[in-house]
Amino acid sequence: MCELGLSEFRRRTSPGLGGTRARDLARSFAEATFRCGGSARQILRSLNAAQHDALPRVRWGRLQRIATLLVCLAMLAFSVAAQPQNPHSQVDSLYRQGLEAVKRGDLVHARTAFEQVVKLAPASPEGHNSLGWVLFSQGQTGEAISQIRIALRLKPNFLPARINLANALAQSGNLVEAESEAREAVRLAPGDSEAHRTLGRVISFRGDMKGARSELKRAVELEPKRADLRDELGSVLAQSSDLDEAAVEFSEALRLQPDFPQAALHLGVVRWRQKRTDEALSLLQKAAQLSPQSVQAHYYLGRVLEDTAQRDQAIDELRTAVKLQPNFAEAETKLGLLLQRAGDAQAAVAAFRRVVELQPNDPDAHNNLGLAMIQAGDANSSIPAFEAALRLRPDDTGYRTNLGTAYLQKSDFDAATAQFQAALKAAPEDATLHYDLGLALKLKDQLADAVAEFEKAAALDPDQADIHYTLGVTLWQQGDFDKATKALRAAIQTRPDYAEAHYTLGTVLKQEGKLQEAAASLQEAIRLQPDFAGAHTTLAAILRQLGDTEGAARESRLGAQISKDKTNLQAATFDTNSGMRLLKVGDLEGAISQFRAAIALAPSYAPAHFHLAEALQRKGQVAEAKQEFQRAGDLDPHLKPQHP
Repeated sequence: MCELGLSEFRRRTSPGLGGTRARDLARSFAEATFRCGGSARQILRSLNAAQHDALPRVRWGRLQRIATLLVCLAMLAFSVAAQPQNPHSQVDSLYRQGLEAVKRGDLVHARTAFEQVVKLAPASPEGHNSLGWVLFSQGQTGEAISQIRIALRLKPNFLPARINLANALAQSGNLVEAESEAREAVRLAPGDSEAHRTLGRVISFRGDMKGARSELKRAVELEPKRADLRDELGSVLAQSSDLDEAAVEFSEALRLQPDFPQAALHLGVVRWRQKRTDEALSLLQKAAQLSPQSVQAHYYLGRVLEDTAQRDQAIDELRTAVKLQPNFAEAETKLGLLLQRAGDAQAAVAAFRRVVELQPNDPDAHNNLGLAMIQAGDANSSIPAFEAALRLRPDDTGYRTNLGTAYLQKSDFDAATAQFQAALKAAPEDATLHYDLGLALKLKDQLADAVAEFEKAAALDPDQADIHYTLGVTLWQQGDFDKATKALRAAIQTRPDYAEAHYTLGTVLKQEGKLQEAAASLQEAIRLQPDFAGAHTTLAAILRQLGDTEGAARESRLGAQISKDKTNLQAATFDTNSGMRLLKVGDLEGAISQFRAAIALAPSYAPAHFHLAEALQRKGQVAEAKQEFQRAGDLDPHLKPQHP
């Protein structure tokens, strides 16, 4: 997956109105963001959509607001200069109204005013260009192009209109003509930085990164103190994987303009790619603080937080990103994966459902949804998800393996066996597939066939402890204690902290009458997993046989208490699930009763406290709800109330 590939530029050029300040007219609306993407044409299509609802408006910093004011003042100055061409006071008044509306960010009224201007003064190139710019800013690219073309027919050497046309054509996907217009702008004004920047941007969309770099370097040479030009040059360098040079430009942009959120974002991403995570974290936190509505800042901050083992904070940032941009499938996917690792399978399922809605033709999206459903214990629902993935990519053995696992979970062992065997035809040397087939055969009581598959898996991948362990258990079930012991010791050698393997080895040794060895294995299992009730109980029986009645009594008590606690936890889980169903249908009293029963059984069961808090909050008992939320958070920091 590309992390820092082709840049995606959301640009709004300003309505150039001639005069010496023309180069200022596009500055204040420039925003560049790193995104992964396919072809330039696809990116431009996504940009066109983003102009509407896909991406939120950026909350600009102080310098951007000042630049916007300069734009409007430049426009106002020109409107006075243009007065001899349009002597009617009504036109002048309307034009000023349009400028003031642009200054306020009120594009609707600006459009209305400029439409009146071109109606009353159809020969005014400035009016058509200004209207075109407003239409472009509103996402009406086709209409914008028409108006800007009229401006150029009226005034062919009108540089700002030429630049605006190049940008509008680029956004519409017409890169060939966009490049032609941008080159004409450079010919008209070879010393204009905005013309070079526009040409650099357009040819970068066409994949000519060398030419784009050259044009943007020329723009920087013409105006070396413009932070936005440095940032854009850095973006092109980053696209070419020249991360060190890109970092130099982004750093200079931040030196020139310390509160420039895009430069902080871009430098943060570069530092992340360079594995300089501390710097990346600081820069991306700054970017998110300066521009709280920046989807990319929150997304990449989440990625860096994940890499620095701050999973909860990473989840928060990714949630912010998808809240700001609900159609951001990549962020939603990463959020789902993190939620799975956090053990929140239901939330992961919800995230992957949204990804499937956004990308119904992406087989990985369906596969991820199926895996999350299996984690949530919903094997029935996972099967259609895996089948959808296989329809889109029939030869993927991983998807077929997952489908087999789903059938295994729902105890349809024949169907599981069929899927694993079909996958093995395509990947006969896949150890995991042999292991999975062995499990299905074992569950069908075809132990000899299962052992054969486990032995194949162990030969193909001897470092997998689970393979040796399951082979040992199956041999034990067949009564072959010597081979079982050998396989279990191989599992422990591969993974010394495998408590279950130590326990099972102790049980086998006990049956062989090797009591001292058995006791040692069980004590190691308890050391690794103190709440292992079965290990305590079995050790008690061995100690009793060895004559250690006191030790046997102690282990027996511990085993009984652990079993009781686990039984209570299972009952509390059942009561909590029951309460959640009642809460879902609006039975607050019934839900509260179930949650309180769960807490009585298992006072430290965090989900019961959390869902009790939700029910109390809905009932209006805010103070007690707050206490329960606090208790749930103390027991499990992952549980946090979701605020709208």
